[in-house]
Amino acid sequence: MINTSTAPYAALLLRVTLGVMFLAHVGLKLFVFSVPGFVGYFASLGLPAVLAYAVIALELLGGFALILGIYAPIVALPLALEMLGTIALVHRANGWLFTNKGGGWEYPAFWAVGLVALFLLGDGVLALKTAKKARA
Repeated sequence: MINTSTAPYAALLLRVTLGVMFLAHVGLKLFVFSVPGFVGYFASLGLPAVLAYAVIALELLGGFALILGIYAPIVALPLALEMLGTIALVHRANGWLFTNKGGGWEYPAFWAVGLVALFLLGDGVLALKTAKKARA
């Protein structure tokens, strides 16, 4: 049974937490690996270098959109797809545990599930631009 009086706060907590995690994740790319380093990493995987810039933009803008509640359920879907792509292209061969060398796939999988849960839950309270108007 869903507790309808607290579910909007659960969605807020999930939304903000996921957004902060994306800002931390993109911060690692920008300030530790550097943009040229991250672009080079993408190229080393055989991916188009321009895609690295798209990932940086998605994580940066998506993280802020989740925190602020700007169409959060809609923003959650491409972020979930990014996490699934990360599993398929980077972490799958490294095994289950993210502590494995190169990082396993359980953390991005959990992240993707959280994003899908947010999509299903909705914006929650304190959202600036909701994906749907509440029905009366």
